[in-house]
Amino acid sequence: MTSQATLAALMTVTWLLATCGAPSAQIPASVHRGEADRTPVQVPGTTAHWQGEMAGEVTQTTVILQARLTYHGQVRGAESLGRPGMGAFALSTSETMENAFRTPWLVASPEDDFIVKTLVSGLEAGTRYYYRLLSGPNLESLEAGPTGTFRTLDEPGVSREVSLVVVTGMNRFAFRALAIKDLAWDNLRLGFPALEAIVARQPDFFVGTGDNVYYDSPFIRRAHTLESMRAKWHRQFATPRFAELFLSVPTYWEKDDHDYRYDDADPYGDFQPSAELGARVFLEQVPVVDPLAGNPLTYRTHRLNDLVQIWLLEGRDYRDANTDPPGPDKSLWGEEQREWLERTLLESDATFKLLILPTCMVGPDDDQKGGQGGFLAPYFGGRALGQGDDPHKLDNHMNTYGFRDEADAFFSWLLDNGFLNKNLYLVCGDKHWQYHSIHPSGFEEFSVGALVDANSRLGPKPGDLMSTDPEGLVRHLYSQAESSGGFLQIGIKASGESQPALAAFAFYDEVGTLLYSVEKAAHD
Repeated sequence: MTSQATLAALMTVTWLLATCGAPSAQIPASVHRGEADRTPVQVPGTTAHWQGEMAGEVTQTTVILQARLTYHGQVRGAESLGRPGMGAFALSTSETMENAFRTPWLVASPEDDFIVKTLVSGLEAGTRYYYRLLSGPNLESLEAGPTGTFRTLDEPGVSREVSLVVVTGMNRFAFRALAIKDLAWDNLRLGFPALEAIVARQPDFFVGTGDNVYYDSPFIRRAHTLESMRAKWHRQFATPRFAELFLSVPTYWEKDDHDYRYDDADPYGDFQPSAELGARVFLEQVPVVDPLAGNPLTYRTHRLNDLVQIWLLEGRDYRDANTDPPGPDKSLWGEEQREWLERTLLESDATFKLLILPTCMVGPDDDQKGGQGGFLAPYFGGRALGQGDDPHKLDNHMNTYGFRDEADAFFSWLLDNGFLNKNLYLVCGDKHWQYHSIHPSGFEEFSVGALVDANSRLGPKPGDLMSTDPEGLVRHLYSQAESSGGFLQIGIKASGESQPALAAFAFYDEVGTLLYSVEKAAHD
């Protein structure tokens, strides 16, 4: 621990003592964030439930665990107050928490939104772990939260079947407005129905591709301060359906525009929230990077096992200004991320390669902004503050006035390096409709669509004059006939005696009804 970090920890403990009173047992010297110290611990039964208890960014030997300490646990129509205290995570390979060990003690302080978060290392590959948060105002008043679980990634040589669910568009305001209109009181209390459908599918992983909250919905009282942005996450994660999902399925996270700043946001301009604040709150509220990392990168890749590798990209922090003139030098990814992506793709020998993107690369997308939602749309979200009166969409790799040139160059690079025969597929968030499309080069993209019905709509088709593909060069193998919320589940299956390895892509609506599915056999 650096001297600065040590001083910060001591100051936090001093604040804790002043706020909570002196604990009746001495606070250990290991009150800091760090690796698991493997201290054996007897884990009490569950007597409490805090907010946002989840596992994230699982690797073969590590996981990030986090939770937010609160006074009241679940939110019921009001803000959940953070609670100062201490916390440590107990882990075991037994569901009954036998032979458990704990992480170092962590301090929950207002500076970190009362979130305790730690990177746990030294885990065994391909192993199921169970965890509980131990917390209290002091060491003699500890309670245990509910049991969560995750499975570490497999070591090389394993070709186990694996599945992941990918989502976007978790607009709480739109969801609640429709629930009130439909008198769906249970949904108001429990949260998004699609989360229950996801848990029933029992995926190995949950991927949020961005728009995990909507700071700018409704626009007339959009979140633009630290407190109001944090409140969006508190209310989102407080429902029972989110709690059940997070305890049973480990997560990976990306951010997009609405959970960064505002619609179609880039990292420039004086509109609030600032780019720095948007990036900070995202890393604070979900488990993405080691909390001790100094300048962490939010683009990364994970080899789930021999069958599949995923890439999780960053679409906001490193982009050029949306309003820059289009051209070959205009980049959404930034030079370093693009070089990293190409290098790691070339290095991969995984059977299937999944690029999971916050925004689309095939589409088609709308060519102009503001077309969806009618004349009230700008007041309830969807106002691209940074581009003035320019009517064109400038935000993604499909937009002609945006970053189309970079997309064209990337598809050419993929072709030149033989990836059309290397089982590479694109999966994107952002769009409010589900589709399966094929780029003119032959690469396929699956758009996961909005998670909730109230945030869904039908999208443009290839050949639509107001789309990014007026000439109809893109092929749609599937596009929703009726708008609905839902999610995409991807299942990777090992080869058999007479069958190659398969990637199964399945779209579901928000209550778990299968809408479309397709299997892709691995090329040799």
